[in-house]
Order: sequence, then structure tokens, then C-alpha cells
Amino acid sequence: MKKSLMTVISAFLAVFLTVPGGLSASEKKEEGLQEIYACLKNCGYYFLATTEGDQPRVRPFGSLAVFEGKIYFQTGKIKDVSKQMAANPKIEICAYDGKGSWIRIQAVAVEDERREAKQFLLDAHPELKSMYSADDGNTQVLYLKNGVARFYSFKGETKRVEF
Repeated sequence: MKKSLMTVISAFLAVFLTVPGGLSASEKKEEGLQEIYACLKNCGYYFLATTEGDQPRVRPFGSLAVFEGKIYFQTGKIKDVSKQMAANPKIEICAYDGKGSWIRIQAVAVEDERREAKQFLLDAHPELKSMYSADDGNTQVLYLKNGVARFYSFKGETKRVEF
């Protein structure tokens, strides 16, 4: 009886959570996440902004990967950026494709201390392996949580994606 009730509830939720266009809410979220990732990869580098007290701090980043349905990036724990995110995990990211389109992302940076997350990101960016390893005590990987991405264009097109 429990199994059939769960089946009915699951079927109801699948229909209820379907959004226009035939995608479920989770499929729509995954599609948005992949669109954000593709945009950032296409730009090559992105700029990550943190705060230090009342002073904004911005620097270029290139590390990026999708792991377990989340966008991850990497830094070193000894860097100021790590300390700034520990004090205030609210960050912004901006990237420009050089052709008239850009993305701005606001999110919360959440550290993932698992070795497998660190290794996944380092494997995605082998150029970092000369400076970092999953077991060095310095490698830090973080994922974006409660994110809102806004896509812009000089053509006036805009799009908002929550993830």
C-alpha cells in the first residue's frame, strides 16, 4: 500500500512540477545550470568579486566545473580571496565574451572539503596540478549556492536564471 501511494504521489508531483515547455522544475534547473556553465566556459575567464570590510575586491578566475549538479571553482586557502569568502560568502561573478554578451552571477560560495570534489576540479583543470593537489591542505573548492544569473547583450536581450 505504501509503495502504491508513493507511486501516485510521485506521479502527481511529476505532473505538478512540470513547467511550460515540457520540462520538470529539476530539468529546467539543470538546463539553466548548463547554460550558465557553457557561457562561463565560452568566456574563458571570469571575474570574481568579494568584499574585505567595506572594500570590494575583484580578480580573474579560470577554474570551473560542474560536479554533482553544482557549479564549482577552486582557489588556495592561503589566498586573501579565501579569507574574504570565509568572512562573507556572498560573491558576484562577471564574464564577457568579447562579442557583446556578458553574464553576471550573484551567489553564496560554499566550501566543499571532500577530497573527491577537489580531485574532480583538479582533473578538469590539469594546469593547476603543478600548484595544487587534493591532499595539500591548501586546495579549496567551493560551489555556488542560491545563485541568480543574469545574461545580458548589447542587443538589449536579457535573461534571468535561478539555480
